[in-house]
Amino acid sequence: MKKMFWAASCAAILLVGCSSSQPTEDASADNASDASKGTFTVGMECDYAPFNWQTAEEGETAVSLGTGAGYCDGYDVVVSKAIADNMGKELVIKKVNWDGLQPAVESGEIDAIIAGMTANDEREEGLDFTTPYYGSEMVMIVKKGSEAENFKDIQDFSGWKVIGQKNTNYDDVIDQIEGVDHVTPKSKYPELILALQAGEADAITAELPVAKGIVAANDDLTYITFDEGKGFDVDTTVSIGMKNDSRDSELFKSVQAALDQIDEDTRGDWMLESVDRAPTGE
Repeated sequence: MKKMFWAASCAAILLVGCSSSQPTEDASADNASDASKGTFTVGMECDYAPFNWQTAEEGETAVSLGTGAGYCDGYDVVVSKAIADNMGKELVIKKVNWDGLQPAVESGEIDAIIAGMTANDEREEGLDFTTPYYGSEMVMIVKKGSEAENFKDIQDFSGWKVIGQKNTNYDDVIDQIEGVDHVTPKSKYPELILALQAGEADAITAELPVAKGIVAANDDLTYITFDEGKGFDVDTTVSIGMKNDSRDSELFKSVQAALDQIDEDTRGDWMLESVDRAPTGE
């Protein structure tokens, strides 16, 4: 699903971790210490509904971000809570900008990234990933009543203005459209929506659950899916990112084992509930 990471970040941050395939003694000690902690600290944007969003309202599924900071809710929060409960730990959610997530897990500020992140070769140079915890499909958000509402092939957007989120798969896949007018990406989805509504773009790339949430909140927008073989060639699964060279650690194995306890039907139900619960009109 989301998001193509920047290679330069790995080079700048992981001078030791990227140079060796085996954890050092210090890293092993850190992993053991992480596993024994009473908390499980997860980083996410809290700005990517229905996967995660910030809210002022306390609720059954929301987790506090700290005094005066409100709460974070969404599919990622529900998954994080289930994993923490399975490990017998208290869940702590930290709101971290997308570009800061990998540095945060490498520095030990957070234990894991559960934020709609897709595992790929570049990211795996600096992070270890669990198996996927969700998968969907890539769609396009367009204005209601526009010609694009009837498109069934991504190549129908040749010559059209298409925009995606910066530093993500959503932006990279746009170049699969021949002759597309690839609009300069924005950092956050609210900015993408404004660009579409203002005519700066004709379409936004998005994952299906995200598109459903955006359309529910904006009655002037709709989303389109594509015929088989006519859509984007992209991995839309998302996985949990953890510290590099930690795959053999007790913490990583505990997280993976906890994730394995959540069956596919339950994951699907949680996503549908998150889409229904996501804020609208914001």
